[in-house]
Amino acid sequence: MLNFPTNRNFDLACLGRLAVDLYAQQVGCALEDVSSFAKYLGGSSANIAFGAARLGIRSAMISRVGDEQMGRFLLQQLRQENCDVSQVQIDPQRLTGLVLLGLKDQDTFPLLFYRENCADMALDANAIDESFIQQCRALLITGTHLSTPTVLNASNKALVFAKKHGVIRVLDIDYRPVLWGLTKRGDGENRFVDNAKVTHDLQQQLSSFELIIGTEEEFQIAGGHANDSLASLRAVRACTNAVLVLKRGALGCSIFPDQIPDVLDDALTILGEKIEVLNVLGAGDAFAAGLLSSLLQGKSWQESAEVANACGAIVVSRHACAPAMPTPAELMHWFSGNRHVKPDQDRHLAHLHRVSAARSEWPKKSFYKDAALFVLAFDHRIQFFQLAQSLGKTEVDVIAFKKVLFEAVWQLSKQPELAGKIGILADDQYGQYALQHATGQGWWIGRPVERPGSYPLEFDNDLPVATQLIHWPKEHVVKCLVFYHPDDAPSIRAHQEARLLELWRATRISGHELLLEIIPPKSVNSCSLEDVILRSMTRFYNLGLKPEWWKLPLMEADNWPRLNQLIQTRDPWCRGMVVLGLNQTMAQLCEGFSKAHAPLIKGFMIGRSIWHDPARAWLNQEITDTQAIAQIKTNFLYLVDAWHKRWA
Repeated sequence: MLNFPTNRNFDLACLGRLAVDLYAQQVGCALEDVSSFAKYLGGSSANIAFGAARLGIRSAMISRVGDEQMGRFLLQQLRQENCDVSQVQIDPQRLTGLVLLGLKDQDTFPLLFYRENCADMALDANAIDESFIQQCRALLITGTHLSTPTVLNASNKALVFAKKHGVIRVLDIDYRPVLWGLTKRGDGENRFVDNAKVTHDLQQQLSSFELIIGTEEEFQIAGGHANDSLASLRAVRACTNAVLVLKRGALGCSIFPDQIPDVLDDALTILGEKIEVLNVLGAGDAFAAGLLSSLLQGKSWQESAEVANACGAIVVSRHACAPAMPTPAELMHWFSGNRHVKPDQDRHLAHLHRVSAARSEWPKKSFYKDAALFVLAFDHRIQFFQLAQSLGKTEVDVIAFKKVLFEAVWQLSKQPELAGKIGILADDQYGQYALQHATGQGWWIGRPVERPGSYPLEFDNDLPVATQLIHWPKEHVVKCLVFYHPDDAPSIRAHQEARLLELWRATRISGHELLLEIIPPKSVNSCSLEDVILRSMTRFYNLGLKPEWWKLPLMEADNWPRLNQLIQTRDPWCRGMVVLGLNQTMAQLCEGFSKAHAPLIKGFMIGRSIWHDPARAWLNQEITDTQAIAQIKTNFLYLVDAWHKRWA
């Protein structure tokens, strides 16, 4: 058994490959015929560190990336999952490794490694920090980093420190013949080439580990007996007393804490999950993440292997590796009698995968007053066009004024009390400048998709909405205003619902968050506003819609707790509700704020009440940019102050 040390700052450190995976988006064709790729974090060690962090383990990465955009992307992805990157070295000369991956069929997954003199293969042994290793409970190293003198030296140094401080040492054999120089560059999918030197080199290292994980082919290269797993396991056992974990694909896994039996199934064998495979790439990394996370959490070998098998099974049903890693919420659902041969056809599991993984916090934590989200909405198109036209101005003037609005928000974002609380709603017709310059600033950014004023609902482009979203940055929240009433004519209601479902499915594929703004049409007045909103949201949940955000009109105080309860019951992962303005006066908004009391009310998204008068004066050349910005900021801060005072 493994005795992990306690009272350490980190549960698991992973040393090895840290690269960018470019996954083919076209499934079923040769890599030569792929036309587009999706970018993910990759590299076996990095996938394990990522997956373990997602499962709640305090993981850390020891590797090296280039001083460029791809290296920064990888660090960002690890940090987002709360994986420590303090030990990732930055290489000033080499580029971050890349891998191109295809999905031809269930048995063919072409890989093309771009790793010639890449950053992580130049891991500097002199930069391996003993004091950091000392803070860890376990250290995992993957086989690629035993394949060349440079990375072998760094790995051995880390292993020496780990042994000295009682850190459990783990080897994931992770045999890639191409990375040992045994195949042509384009033969990255080849999983096994028998080679006596590789076997010798691996066997020189086996005694340094207390846990070794591998497939049958990987134990065969480590043991030196091609096509004979039992003989290979015995050869490995002769080199090490480590616990051996044999991954057997759909059959599950077998665990060998001591002697090797005459039949594989006589070992502790935990059966695998029945799953329809989309992509086997990354299954082993998910398995290792699940196994180690569970062991480090104190679970038995049986329980840990069950989790490992489930992690591997879920990942092989999805497109990527690291982003496909399950969360604790997914595993709880999986083990609660909800196994599915095609996991992504389980709508609740797919929803949990989106919402229970680490994501940007909104509103972000702040030391100033209560957490809230304050958004200046200027995604209006018709209103701006009509205002400009009434003053004899053109669309060029509207575009110019939206730059003024952006500058006002920019200045507001610099105020400490608004840090992590600021956002914009902007369109790409007149507000493209604002969208481009706000992206990457850490603001909340919403972007409309509906055709202005359309009833029945239509989307604001000749392209299908799913096609449009391909070109949107992921941080842009899809905002859709829908005129909806449960008592609408059946044909209208069916149209609205069909359009919303189309949008919902598009955002689930693209990865964008969705904000639904509900405004009852004036033509239907069969009941109160509050009842219409409650019935509408209930209907949308019944259809399977679970938007991340709800944008709603201000209501009477006793209605907000009802809406809060509905959301908590139907989708506890919802980001929350924000209130809209509908061009009400400042006094009306302040009164409405005073009634908006419920935990899921996160803030406001208001536009015309803030900028209409300054816009008219600016367009009429009565005030300067500076004066317009000052008025917009004053109005905005007035509402921020009113929001904070609503509890008084």
